Amino acid sequence: MSAKVCVVTGAGPALGAAYSARFAAAGYKVAMLARSEPQLRELAAGIDGAEPYPTDVTDADAVAATFAAIRSELGPVDVLIHNAGNAVFGSFTEVDVKAFEQGWRVNTLALFLCAREAMADMGPNGSGSIVVTGATASIRGGAPFAAFASAKAAQRSLAQSMARSLGPQGIHVAYIIVDGVVDTPTTREFFSDKADDFYLDPSDIADTVYDVTQQKRSAWTFELDVRPFAEKW
Repeated sequence: MSAKVCVVTGAGPALGAAYSARFAAAGYKVAMLARSEPQLRELAAGIDGAEPYPTDVTDADAVAATFAAIRSELGPVDVLIHNAGNAVFGSFTEVDVKAFEQGWRVNTLALFLCAREAMADMGPNGSGSIVVTGATASIRGGAPFAAFASAKAAQRSLAQSMARSLGPQGIHVAYIIVDGVVDTPTTREFFSDKADDFYLDPSDIADTVYDVTQQKRSAWTFELDVRPFAEKW
């Protein structure tokens, strides 16, 4: 039996790399997608079983070409982790039109494009998982989150619609709300006064996402949130 295939979009050095490493450790062949080709190739080189596919996931033609290459080189897609995101901050009067649109394109349009390609494999098989990295902003729009919150809310609604239509076909769609600050060198520098228990460990989030994809059909999760145990919420 050939290894299953997992596609990870937004495959950067934090969550994207953690997702890729977790599924590769479980025996999956992993396709890592991101726009930054040098960084992507470096990350993939450090993960056994992972391959880099430089792609702009907001470009329909590029997405179609990449998924065709993945099918040819790795096999049909079993799991799609949509981790690509765009976080532009500012109030309604501060965010410009281009930034507002780009937030929607990366968070929502890219999910639409990648999920449709994944469905070309999952649909005929009657199985598969699509997991989306969400954010608290998807359910609560703070003043400085005009672009980000609206894009994430649209993403969450799309994922919910997908879950309702694809679930009866055997495809599990789940939305993971990351409620907190993910541990990266950048966030450590920005929040230099915070203790270790302030942060979410990317590897721990990846474990949770992997577990969601292994759930039995009688008890699927659509939405769950992850946060550090010490956070006051």
